[in-house]
Formats: sequence, structure tokens, C-alpha cells
Amino acid sequence: MTRFTTGGDALAEALIAQGVDTIFGIPGVQLDAACDALYYRKAQIRYICARNEQAVTYMADGYAHSSGREGVGMVVPGPGVLNALAGLATAYSTNSRVLLICGQVDTPQIGKGDGVLHELPDQTGIIARLCKWHAMAEHAEDIPGLVAEAFRQLRSGRPRPVVLEIPPDVLAASIPANLAIPGYVEPEPVVPADEVLRRAAERVARSQRPLIYAGGGVRAAGASKELTELAHLLGAPVVVTENGRGDIDADDPLAFDQVAFRKLRETADLIIAVGSRFVGSFGGELNVNGVPYICINADAADLTGPRHPEIAVLGDAKVALAKLVELLGGVDGESAGDGESSSESAGAAAGDDAAVVAQSVVGYRPAYRSEELAEVRAWSDRTLAQLDPQREYLDVIGRVLGKDGVFVSEYTQIGYAAAICMPRHSPETYIGPGYEGTLGFGFATSLGVQAAAPDRRVVSVSGDGGFSWTLQELSTMRRFGLAVAAVVFNDGYYGNVRRIQNGNYGGRVFSSDLTDPDYMKLADAFGIAHARVFDPQELGRALEKALASRTPTLIEVPVADFPSPWNLVHEGLPTPPALPEHADRVPRE
Repeated sequence: MTRFTTGGDALAEALIAQGVDTIFGIPGVQLDAACDALYYRKAQIRYICARNEQAVTYMADGYAHSSGREGVGMVVPGPGVLNALAGLATAYSTNSRVLLICGQVDTPQIGKGDGVLHELPDQTGIIARLCKWHAMAEHAEDIPGLVAEAFRQLRSGRPRPVVLEIPPDVLAASIPANLAIPGYVEPEPVVPADEVLRRAAERVARSQRPLIYAGGGVRAAGASKELTELAHLLGAPVVVTENGRGDIDADDPLAFDQVAFRKLRETADLIIAVGSRFVGSFGGELNVNGVPYICINADAADLTGPRHPEIAVLGDAKVALAKLVELLGGVDGESAGDGESSSESAGAAAGDDAAVVAQSVVGYRPAYRSEELAEVRAWSDRTLAQLDPQREYLDVIGRVLGKDGVFVSEYTQIGYAAAICMPRHSPETYIGPGYEGTLGFGFATSLGVQAAAPDRRVVSVSGDGGFSWTLQELSTMRRFGLAVAAVVFNDGYYGNVRRIQNGNYGGRVFSSDLTDPDYMKLADAFGIAHARVFDPQELGRALEKALASRTPTLIEVPVADFPSPWNLVHEGLPTPPALPEHADRVPRE
């Protein structure tokens, strides 16, 4: 029997109305009424109990990033909120649709400083700086409307996390029997101005060597198809950022890794930046080699300084790209360069504006670029060869995952390389921590990915340093049968810290060495399948077995030093000296 008597019931019903079927959380006294309401709705909402609140927000992030649906987490106030903030900040940096529901102290005690359980001074102020939208429910009957508004914020404009605080007395309060629950909130994309899009289309039509620079906003808007259509219409190469990996199929002849931007900008005459912050890796204006550019973004803040676009288009990537394709004569997949009939059909289908622009590009053909692009790809491959053997491991992981499997990265030696050279073939199949660079992100996030799609192949990569943040979630992995293949590359150090200490501080190594558990015994303790492997080929076999068996698995890869990736991740850094041959290998036990 479904109960509907308290604020907790109103919360559960409001979440169900928005399509929520999974909540990640940890119960606690300030959430008792909400958890009791979820008890009565176990058939409608699955509750996955984590072992640390940091993992709660990571799991919600993974669920959202990989599924296109919203991820929901629920934590107690005070230490629960503080533990969850690293994941909330990461979701903010990667534009992830995460709703965090958090408890408070009883309403009369908020801000009093009485020292009640889990009280924080100005918890609301702490949270509000790490999310797109925040609210506190002051009355139980307010909860359904606030939940609906939370989802309107999540589904409209730039996606970023939102937070709803609910005090325990509000969750436990009685509600009217006829309390209305708002229906499903439809997305409200930011629609670009027609005049601005028309000017952008005319500017694109005048270019002969356009270059597209695609970021996470393409994935967030579900605009992969429109991006690919525009690229093929223009014959334009597409450079993807880390958060945009999979925006275009890596096998597409027009798809390029970010390092290729350094060559492609040399011959481009226009850059179309879509769904990207379009800044340098250390902040500041991106080096575009003087090439003019158009910026398309759903957030007005990413259209101004340090950027200086020739045309700034405020709009959702999907809407903007689709309209550009229409305006440039690509309706029904026809190229504007295919002749007069193309522009006529575009005008008929897209209206007068499209007809004007399409007429202006009749006979337009992108400069013949196959030779140029082949040279850039060869240069990129030679450049990225500096990252062997990291690429060897990544190639194996990509092969085993296939096109639809999800790769969850982290700030580790393999993860740094993955950010610029891990081939992905569709949106939502590459998930990384973005500019937040959060250690502990990868493994816990992958559990949320697997919860969203139990039959999907999911691999996470961590270093032994980062894995220690959330290794207790092996318990969650086992309890809920989340069949992730969690790969830990173990060098016994905070590897990047140690590299910097050796390279920049005369070898004065300080607190960068680690004491790690025996990972095989650790996996045994949790009842997790496990393997220890020593090279890419062995890793491939272990992954095949783990993913075919649909069994939660921990795989350890003992490694030595890897080549530094930083000159490739961050332009301007010097090329590091090569490691001695086989320095990356460790002897077998």
C-alpha cells in the first residue's frame, strides 16, 4: 500500500512524478521520514546505500552522465553534506544533472548555533556556492513544487547540479490528503536568436577551411547527430575536448583529438566552438593562432572574456546546430554545395531566412582537405606516441568495451592520457572529473553508471592513490551486484606529485609514497572477483572475463613510471625526456 501522509511521502511522490527510479544515499536521523516514505515505494524507487557520502554524489553523477537522466543523491546535514561536496563540485565542473537532497536541523534551530546534531554554521551558504539552484522547504506542502522547480532547473539551460534542503520537522509534518503533485517537467532549451544564427550561418558560408571545436555542451544537449551533420556538410574537422569525447564517433574521418588542434588551427580560417568553455587549460584565452571564431553556448558567461568571439550565439547546442544545418542548405541531409536544388529545398523547408543563406552558398564547396587532414592525423598519432604504453592499455580497454561500453576515468597516469587520446564512439561513453580533477572520482562514479544500465559494460580506471578515497565502496559494488570492472594501476605513489618533486624540486620527495593493501586480499574480503595483471595483453584477457561474467571485479595492474603526459595535456610545457626502455614495466612476482 502506498502511503501519502507526510512531507517525506510528498517528496517521494514528487520524485516519482519526475521519472526518478533510483536514489543514492545513506540514511540518518534527519532523513527518517523520507526513508520511511521510500520504504513504501520500494517497487518504484530503488535506494542504493553507499558507505560514504562522497560516493553518493559521485554515483549520482555517473548515473546522470551516462544515462541522460537526472541523478539523485540524499544525505544527512553537517558531515553528510560536507562529505558530499567533492562530488557536487565535480558535477558542477562537468555540467552534470545531479539533484542533491540534504537534511537540515529542525526549522526553529536553523542558524541558532545551539550545537544540535549535525549542525553547521550556514550550511545553506556553503551549498549555494556549489550549485546552479538551491532552495529550502519551509513547509511540507511546499515540497512538490520545489521538486518540480529543481527538475526545471536541471532540464533547462546549462545543466549543473541543484540542491534541495529539507529539515526533518518538515519531512515528518502532515500534509493535506489532496496535495497536488506537479507533473513531469519538460526541458526548456535556450533558443538562440534567429538574427544571430543567420549572421553565424552567413559567416560560416564565407569560410573555406572551417574547424569545429566541440565540448561537453554537445553531449548535454544530445546534439551529437546535429554536430556530425554540420561537420559533414562543411567538410570540417571536429576537435573534441575531454568532456566532449564521443560527441562525434572517433572512427569518423572528421574526428580529431584535442592535440590535433595545434595543427588544425594553422590552416583554419574560422573556428566554430560549440558547447565548450573555450579557454586554455590554465585559464585565459585559448590560443587560436589568430583565427576568428564563433562561440555557441547555453551559458552567457561562456560567451564573454577571456573569449573574444566574432559572433556569440547564446543557445542550446542541439537547437543551434540544427538551425545552422538548415540555414546552410543541409536540410534532409543535402549539402549546400550540391547545386541549386539543394538551396531551393532548404528554402522550402526552413523558410525565408534559410532560403536567403542557402542561396548565398550555392556552389559553395569546402576546400579539398583530405590530404591536409591525413597529414594532421599522422602528426597527431606520432605526437601521441609519446604516451605509450598508456595508449597500449587504453587501446585494450577500448577494444574490450566496444563502442557502447562506458569508460570512467580519474586523475591518474592512465586517466591523464585518456583525456586526450581515448577513442569513444558515442556520447556518454567517456566520463571524467573535468577541471575539478577529483581524486576518488572514478570508481564510485562507475557504480552509478552501472546502476543506470545493469547490462552495460563499464570499466573504471584509478591509481592506487585515488582508489583509496572510495575503496570502501567495494561493499556497495558487492551488495548491489554492480558488475563494474574496476582497474587500479598501482605504482605505490601519488605518481604525479612524485614526478613533480623529482623533476622540479631536485628529487626532494616528500610524502608522495604510499602504503597500499594487498588488493587481491582486499577483494577477497569483500567477496569480489579479482585479478593481478602485468601488461596490456593480460589486462585485455582479464577484462574480457570480468565483463562477460557480469561479476563485480577488481583488477590490479602493478606499474612503474609512465611517460609524462603534461606537455600534451597543457600546451606550452616542455617535452619531457624519454624514459629508459622498459622503465614502465615491473617484474612479475
